Amino acid sequence: MKYLVTGGAGFIGSHIVETLVQRNNEIVIMDNLFSGNIANIQPFMEKENVTFVQGSITDLSLLRQISEGVDGIFHEAAIASVQKSINDPEKTHEVNATGTLNVLIAARDCGVKKVVCASTAAVYGDNPVLPKKEDMGPEPLSPYAVTKLAGEYYCSVFSRLYELQTVSLRYFNVYGPRQDPNSEYSGVISKFVARVNQKNPLIIFGDGTQTRDFVFVNDVVSANIQAMESKYQGNFNVGCGGRMSLNELAETIKTIIGTAVAVHYESPREGDIKHSYADISKAREILGYSPKYSLKEGLKRTVSHFG
Repeated sequence: MKYLVTGGAGFIGSHIVETLVQRNNEIVIMDNLFSGNIANIQPFMEKENVTFVQGSITDLSLLRQISEGVDGIFHEAAIASVQKSINDPEKTHEVNATGTLNVLIAARDCGVKKVVCASTAAVYGDNPVLPKKEDMGPEPLSPYAVTKLAGEYYCSVFSRLYELQTVSLRYFNVYGPRQDPNSEYSGVISKFVARVNQKNPLIIFGDGTQTRDFVFVNDVVSANIQAMESKYQGNFNVGCGGRMSLNELAETIKTIIGTAVAVHYESPREGDIKHSYADISKAREILGYSPKYSLKEGLKRTVSHFG
């Protein structure tokens, strides 16, 4: 099969690329390297079945060119920061909403069979009902969440109007190797690991009682592959189906690394949600998704990667 991976030099995208390479697929990687890193895909660049294209999903003409002959698209490219979206909603809309529309148009025009899009648990907002289920009404709290929700709607409409198969995967809190702790787009785990390794105090926004459903990146890759290979469409939660508070997370990481550091608490950030917890029964029953990595195992692998 031939696949296009947008954002393929990024954290999640590069892991998808790695799995596709292992399966001997032909892969086109598209990334503008705004938040992606060429080092993430360097081991695959010399392979005959891998092509790298530096460019943006805001360029519809380029997307059409590189989508020719492609069987499926894994769409990971995005501005993935809530705070960035609050500071610059216009740019976030251009990349996340219009960019996703461009991917779908290119897929339709080039006869691509299926598009699997990265969405987010942020579409649920701060609804107190837990766990989050796909049939809950969206309550986005940030421009980032709005743009991802718009992408989901575009996927649904393109499925109906143009017979393009689409899946939107609502990622919860993804973590693992290659997540840049110095990036504003990074999750809390990579930042905590880096700070403990450097013996710096941990920063928690809020009181630390907020909970997250942390899912290891390899499980997210499995969900993407299963979504692409299945006959099903729609929206699916991708988490581990459990949750941990940031206070517990901080203590767990300090214990794994074996270093004690202080924890500093700062004011909560705009757009952040209090609790995140996925009901993954739909993905489990329909896609066959089943997380393989416990949080403890995933944290050990992440810590080991960052040394």
